[in-house]
Amino acid sequence: MSDSNTTDFTNPSTFILLGIPGLEAAYGWLAIPACIMYIIVLLGNLSILFIVKFEPSLHEPMYYFLCMLAVTDLVLSTSTLPKMLSIFWFNSREITFTACLTQLFFVHCFSVMESGIFMAMAYDRYVAICHPLRHSTILRNTVVAKIGLAAVLRAAMLSLPYPFLVRQWPYCRTNIIPHTHCEHLAVVKLACADIRISNYYGLFELFSGKGLDLLFIVMSYIQILRAIFRLPTKETRLKAFGTCGSHLCAILAFYFPGFFSSFTQRFGQNLALDFPGLIGNVYLLVPPMLSPIIYGVRTKQIRKRLLRLFSHKLT
Repeated sequence: MSDSNTTDFTNPSTFILLGIPGLEAAYGWLAIPACIMYIIVLLGNLSILFIVKFEPSLHEPMYYFLCMLAVTDLVLSTSTLPKMLSIFWFNSREITFTACLTQLFFVHCFSVMESGIFMAMAYDRYVAICHPLRHSTILRNTVVAKIGLAAVLRAAMLSLPYPFLVRQWPYCRTNIIPHTHCEHLAVVKLACADIRISNYYGLFELFSGKGLDLLFIVMSYIQILRAIFRLPTKETRLKAFGTCGSHLCAILAFYFPGFFSSFTQRFGQNLALDFPGLIGNVYLLVPPMLSPIIYGVRTKQIRKRLLRLFSHKLT
C-alpha cells in the first residue's frame, strides 16, 4: 500500500479510500452508529420483503413497489457500508481499480433506480386517488413488472458510462480518494486531464434521472392535491392524504440529501474537508434506514402484521 501524493500511472492498480478527512481520530466511534444503521437497514428492509411475501392482503401494486424499494436499499447500502466499516475499524483503505469501478457503478445505478421507484410509487398514488375505480385495471401485475423492469434498464443505461469515463482518464497525480467509497466525481478529480466531459455527464445524469423523476412526482402530487381538495368531507380528505404520507416522507429523506450531496461535490470547494464526506455517507445511510421505518410506522397493514409477528414470537 502506498499513500504517496504523486504517482506515475495511467490506470492505477489500486485506490486508497481516505475515509472522512479530519475525523480520523473518531473513526472508532463513527463505526458504532454506522454499524447500527446498517443493521437497521438489513432488518427493516428484509422484514418488509418477508411481510409482503407472506401476507396475501399486501399483494397490491403499492407494496410491490415497496419491495422493489427495499431490494434497492439493501443493494445500495451493502455496496458501500462494509467497506466503510472496514476503514473505520481495521484501517483497510485499499480498493482495487476494478472494485472501485464496480462500486461506483452500483452506487449510481441503484440511486437512479430508487428514484425511478419513487416516481412509480407517486404514479400509483395518483391512480389510486384520482382514478380509484380504474386502479386495478390500470396497474395490473404485468404493468407493475414492466415499470420495475423499465426502472432497472434506465438506471443501468444512465450509469453504464461512468466506469468507461473513469477508465479513459490518465491518473498521474494521486490515488487517494477523500471518501469512504468510490464516487464518480471524487475519482475523476484525481485525473491529470480535462474532465469536463465527466462533469457534464454527471449533471446530465442527475437532471435526466432524479431531476425528471422529481418533476413527475411534483406533477403527480399537484393532481393528487386537487383531487383531495375536491372531496366532500374533511375526514375523507385526511384519509386520502394519509395514504400519501409515507411516500412523501420517504421522498424528502431521499432527494434532499441526494441533491445536496451532488451539489456539494461540484460546488463546495470552500467547505470543510469532512463535510462532503459526511453528506455523502448520510445520503447512502439514512434513506435506506428510514424507508422501512417510515412505511412500518405509517402503513397500517404493515404495522399490524409486524405487531402480530412479534407478539407471536414472544408467546
